[in-house]
Amino acid sequence: MFGVYAPGMRVANLTFDGLFALQHRGQESAGMAVSDGETVTVVKDMGLVATVFDERTLSGLDGHLAIGHTRYSTHGASDWAGAQPVYRPVGKAGFALGHNGNLTNTRALAEKVGMLPGSIATDSEVVAELLAHSFPETEDLATALQAALPLLEGAFSFVLMSSERLFGVRDPFGFRPLCLGRLGPADAPRGWVLASESPALRVIGASFVREVAPGELVVIDGDGPHSVEIPWLRDVEPRLCIFEFAYIARPDSRLYGKEVHETRCRMGELLALQAPAEADMVMGVPESGVPAAEGFARASGIPYGQGLVKNRYIGRSFIAPDQRVRDDAVRRKLNPLADAIAEKRLVVVDDSIVRGTTQRSVIRMLREAGAAEVHLRISSPPWRWPCFYGIDTPSHEELLATDRTIEEMADILGADSLAYISIENLRTAIGVGDAGFCDACFTGDYPTSVPVTATPVTLGRTDEASAFQAALPGV
Repeated sequence: MFGVYAPGMRVANLTFDGLFALQHRGQESAGMAVSDGETVTVVKDMGLVATVFDERTLSGLDGHLAIGHTRYSTHGASDWAGAQPVYRPVGKAGFALGHNGNLTNTRALAEKVGMLPGSIATDSEVVAELLAHSFPETEDLATALQAALPLLEGAFSFVLMSSERLFGVRDPFGFRPLCLGRLGPADAPRGWVLASESPALRVIGASFVREVAPGELVVIDGDGPHSVEIPWLRDVEPRLCIFEFAYIARPDSRLYGKEVHETRCRMGELLALQAPAEADMVMGVPESGVPAAEGFARASGIPYGQGLVKNRYIGRSFIAPDQRVRDDAVRRKLNPLADAIAEKRLVVVDDSIVRGTTQRSVIRMLREAGAAEVHLRISSPPWRWPCFYGIDTPSHEELLATDRTIEEMADILGADSLAYISIENLRTAIGVGDAGFCDACFTGDYPTSVPVTATPVTLGRTDEASAFQAALPGV
């Protein structure tokens, strides 16, 4: 998500550049809303940012504030109806909303606003409808947000705009990131920016000011940013998604005050100490496995090398909307360097195993190219639990590690050995002391209520595990 308030500047072009820097967070659709103070104009479509917008499209979007969104679908279908920003024609000129995260009480909220079960496109649409229902009484988006936000459960970072103001908010747990930036010098700012990650600020020449705090609502207008109090129903400890550090965020992003790249290198170092291997070369699976591979090589003394070439025009396979597309993306995006890996014992470092799609394909490629041994090392713990907070793993049956031992997984993937970093070493690598994390995907410790009761499953195929899988709905 991206938002900018900058009178006198080409906010549509700034939003395009910001979204381009955030393309890794969503590759299914893109959109933006722009206001000139009288009219809110929304343009969105399926595809990448550079496909949806060109110079001709941007030239017709005049205004002083804008928000933008790139979508990775976790609730609702991957279609135009789910593209964002969501718009509602209420108030002076309507409002637009972009959402990162996933609500866990969508059905209850939909019933509250009278939406029929078959009419719910996404949880973001339900939030927009909830806000629209508050407008006849308030005619003010900030007041509507104060009334609606305490009713939401689950993960949500929002950027919103009315015709005159820009808004940013994080849920009380702070599951998903959001930061504030400034255009121009501190003593004479030209504008203000909200973004899911800090690199989107730098690409438009904005300075990082701070992370939006969990539970904070920031309102930006001609007087600059200020916080509005939200009457949350209870106080909670922050729980930023730990997978942001392992995979989702760009390596040049700053979260909890730490640059992500260095934390990933440290993950590899600790993984090498925890799970060493006898090998001739360490290599990373591009792109997000590379920093941890560099760290593994540094700590182990095994030479680091490049064993795979990535086609940089292929997007992230993990966030593709279905398994067939994920399989095709892996096949197209990675190719082995046969001379570099032939007859070598390899340590292959990757950031995570979710479904196992990438790792199976990679190990098969490496063996076909002549690798003598393949020792797989993963810089996050086994992913055994579905995520209900904004990552598309809604059922246990999609997760390779749900009820399998390490040995069983190594056999399925075709690896000579497999090892994961421990949750303790992952936290140590990030190195932010007592800062809170959501690690439910690794531990089953959900900070909120979720659509099903999460009971532990036993490693190895069991009737209990099968029953749990069958009980999980598509969210």
